Parts: sequence; structure tokens; C-alpha cells
Amino acid sequence: MFYREAGDFKTSYVNDSQTFPIQFDRWRYYAVLFVALGIVPFVINDYWASAVFVPFLIYSIAAIGLNILTGYCGQVSLGTGGFMAVGAYAVYKLMTAFPEVNIIFHVLGAGIITAGVGVLFGLPSLRIKGFYLAVATLAAQFFLVWLFNKVPWFYNYSASGQISAPERTLAGIALTGPEASATAKYLVCLGFVFVLAWLARNLTRGTVGRSWMAIRDMDIAAEIIGVNPLRAKLTAFAVSSFFIGIAGALFFAVYLGAVEVGEAFGINKSFLVLFMVIIGGLGSIFGSFAGAAFLVLLPVFLKNVLVGGLGWPTDLAAHLELMIVGGLIVFFLIAEPHGLAQLWRLAKEKLRLWPFPH
Repeated sequence: MFYREAGDFKTSYVNDSQTFPIQFDRWRYYAVLFVALGIVPFVINDYWASAVFVPFLIYSIAAIGLNILTGYCGQVSLGTGGFMAVGAYAVYKLMTAFPEVNIIFHVLGAGIITAGVGVLFGLPSLRIKGFYLAVATLAAQFFLVWLFNKVPWFYNYSASGQISAPERTLAGIALTGPEASATAKYLVCLGFVFVLAWLARNLTRGTVGRSWMAIRDMDIAAEIIGVNPLRAKLTAFAVSSFFIGIAGALFFAVYLGAVEVGEAFGINKSFLVLFMVIIGGLGSIFGSFAGAAFLVLLPVFLKNVLVGGLGWPTDLAAHLELMIVGGLIVFFLIAEPHGLAQLWRLAKEKLRLWPFPH
């Protein structure tokens, strides 16, 4: 979303083209960065890393990737779990084939491989859209899960069919395996989130992002004014799959350590990331973070309050979680399609005009 708040004036093109042109957004960004780098690494423990911070950061990357494709380019995708699986198996093959290479390059290589796969499965978007494209990406989800289950080469002919991340270090600090600390996992994921969010923010504000939004709003009109639909749609699939592939690689190597494709990257994963984008806000980088935070914190909150505090059965809390998520999706689709990001923007505008909000 592009917007300029009333009363926020710029006197030069340099100021107007800043990543965060509104001063309040810049201060909020600096405050979040200070907390993320200056406080959290010194107080984080294994529980908070595994339950909240690391999954939040990884899902944020996946949500940004899906938001680029669905929110900014208007191409509906239900294959996020499959593309995360591509990233996970790609980083596993790279880690086992090239053990002397730094794990950061393995993760980036997994993202590039996933981008290529995403472009391949994005080819149908040149002819179909809407519900039919969603079905095509859903077919990609099932095909990729089936492929990784049935071809032993992908899991190095393991008898169990499960893949386990080899132990790797960065600057002498363990990042994978049982020796990896919560702080190391958090900082690596935070580094990827920072770089990828900055990249996504600038892409969506530039020529590429404007072509994506033109295709989203009206593809025929966009083509008439000179936007190449082939380039726009395939670049959206490539960039989106790159982000999702990195999320899948981190989810496997840094977070879980061992996965089985059907359980870790099934259709439920695709819907989970899609729900994050819908609740957070389509076409908003901040919305991707908000949706990921909400759906990561909600199960933790219900488990600690309802199960731990009030003694509710675990299955009842899980069903309540599904009801809350489903109800919020219906609410946002009907009342506020731009999700939490739009509510946050409206709150900012009212605070700027306080005590006379409109």
C-alpha cells in the first residue's frame, strides 16, 4: 500500500523516497531494531526461542514471500508448504554434498533453487488466474510432497525417509545440531529477516513492485499501458519462492533439525501461511509480520492460559484456536480486507490528529 499522511511534508526527493518516509514509522523501526538486537539476545532462553521468536521470524519470511505473490501481484497460491519443502530438501542436499561451504550460502542456494521451481510452477499463471490458479498451485503442493516422499535420492536413501540437518557452525558458533544455542538460532534468523524485509520493502516500492500491483489491480489495463505480464508474474513467483525457500531451509536446518515432509510441509502449512497474510493484511510488509506474530503467539497464549492456568483439556484449546482463527479470517475478509495492517494505519492517523480524531 502507498499512502501519505496529511501534515507530513517533504522538501526533497531524497526525503520523500526514504524506505520509511513517515517519521513515526522510522522511530518505530529503530525501536523494534533496538529491542531485537540490544535486549532479546541477552534474555532469550530455549523455550522462548523454540516457542515464539525463531518460528515467528521464519514464518515472517514465508508470509512476506506469499504476500509478494498474493497481496502485491494478485496471484493466489496454495503451494507454500510445498515450496518450503523444496527449500528444506535443497539445503539438506547442499549441506551433505558440500560440507565445507558456509551454511549461509547453503540457505541462499536453497532459496535460489526454490525460485527456479516457483517459476516453473508459475507458468500456468500466464493463462489462468483466480480459483484455477489456486487449484494449480494446490496441485504443485501435493506433487512436491509426493516427490520428496517417493524419490529416495532426496533423503539420501535413508531407511526412515526422514532428513536430519548435519552439524554446522558459523564463526565457530554452532547453528545446527544439539549444540546450537537459542541466541545463535535467533540471531541468524533475525539477520535473514532484516535483509529480506528490507529487500521486499524496496522491491515493492520500485518499478518491479508497481508492475506487480498493476497486474493485481487489472491485468488487461496493465498490459495496455506497457507492463509485461510474463515478466511481472514470473518475477513475482521467483521472488516469492526465493523467500519461501529460505524460510523452509531455516525451518528445517535451524529450527527443527529433522523433518518428514508429509508432517512438516503438508497442506496445513500452506493454509497457515495464507491465514497469516489474510489476518495481517494483503499488500503490506508490516501485515506479514503482524499476521505471523498473531498466529505464532495465539497457540502459546491459549496453551499457557487455558491449559496451564485454567486446566482446560489440550484438544479443547486446539479447537478453540481453530475457531478464533476462522472467525478472524471471516471478519477481516468482510469488514477489513487489509487486516491488522490497516487497523494499525488508522490508529496511527487518529493518534497524529489527537485530541481531534476524525
